[in-house]
Amino acid sequence: MSPTIIGLIGLIALFVLIFTRMPVGFLMGILGLAGFSWIVSPDAAFSMAAKDIFSTFSSYNLTVVPLFIFMGQLAFHSGISRRLFDTAYTWIGHLPGGLAIATIGACAGFSAICGSTNATAATMAAVTLPEMKRFNYKPSLATGVVAAGGSLGILIPPSVIFIVYGILTEQSIGKLFIAGIIPGILLTLFFIIAILIWTAVNPELGPRGPKTTFREKIRSLSGVLETLVLFVMVMSGLFAGIFTPTEAGGIGAAGTLILALITRTLSKKGFLDALMETTRISCMIMVIVAGATIFGHFLAVSRIPFDIASWIAGFDLHPWLVMLLIIAVYIAGGCFIDTLALIMLTIPIFYPVITHLGFDPIWFGVIIVLITQIGVITPPVGVNVYVVSGVARDVPLEVIFRGVVPLLIALIALTLILIPLPQIVLFLPSLLR
Repeated sequence: MSPTIIGLIGLIALFVLIFTRMPVGFLMGILGLAGFSWIVSPDAAFSMAAKDIFSTFSSYNLTVVPLFIFMGQLAFHSGISRRLFDTAYTWIGHLPGGLAIATIGACAGFSAICGSTNATAATMAAVTLPEMKRFNYKPSLATGVVAAGGSLGILIPPSVIFIVYGILTEQSIGKLFIAGIIPGILLTLFFIIAILIWTAVNPELGPRGPKTTFREKIRSLSGVLETLVLFVMVMSGLFAGIFTPTEAGGIGAAGTLILALITRTLSKKGFLDALMETTRISCMIMVIVAGATIFGHFLAVSRIPFDIASWIAGFDLHPWLVMLLIIAVYIAGGCFIDTLALIMLTIPIFYPVITHLGFDPIWFGVIIVLITQIGVITPPVGVNVYVVSGVARDVPLEVIFRGVVPLLIALIALTLILIPLPQIVLFLPSLLR
């Protein structure tokens, strides 16, 4: 049996077994080990797996992941996320759907110090859903906004997905972070516009909140001061080349801890919970990365990535048509596979293709993040929907999925704009050259 056929068997087995809800990191590792053993030899496979696992868990580049996750966890447990929401609500809560718009604003702010879509969705669900329920917001709007707004966590820097993509493709993580700023702002605005249109058509979805005075608005700005300080400190250092992404993560986490201690908003229990959650999430990511690395080596010896690249090149298709085909694969895959696992699985296959066709790797990274954002809010997996469902246990899943539709349309609209206009994405990174 040829290596290519064995590789295809491994891919099919992976897609089938994913539906059994097995941990995807272990699944990729086991299949990669078995496939490599089949093609090369068991001794070589176990040697390769041991090396990949050790190199992943001892990687200096990947230390940036727990640092940024710890930063986000400290921000949550010290109440920064709640203060962000209170500020946004004070300014725009009186508009139709104002609480929903405030939720999007708070999601964008928290994303700037978090980097995880799941963490952002879970945090904002705990903070904002009780408030929207108190003001008689319809469950579809309330939960849909939180699920979609949480997806900003992997677009607005710092983003765990950008970190992993940068490591896989050897691209500058700093440039990827900066490339996500303008799309992140635009997506936040698109989400707000979608909410305004949705509530204009059906005002009962999100009743107006009470108006606040100008003095109350100004006073509430103190709630964004901590986030602003942390974001500017981290991003300006990266933009100026003062420190690396790993150093930025350490500075951001330390800065968040210092702010929490100064304001006395972090309890001992909150600190311990932040450490536990950081450990749990970081280990999950490391296992997925290690498993995907093993599976990637299996794909490499099966020659599937090279065969796919040669197959696509043989059709002599226009580069943009090839790009649309790749995007279609990501949209379909995102509906079934976790975002990080999808990135780890597909980048070794598609990255050589897009570079061969002349597409900018930084732009491609941003587009892939946008596409995978679609996956986290669409059935059947839609991980953000399940995260929100875990908080709002009284809201059926179909109601949440229905609630994300207007925001999903906004996300698709922005993606369609950025695909033919890469200058929007590449403007800020170009200033670093």
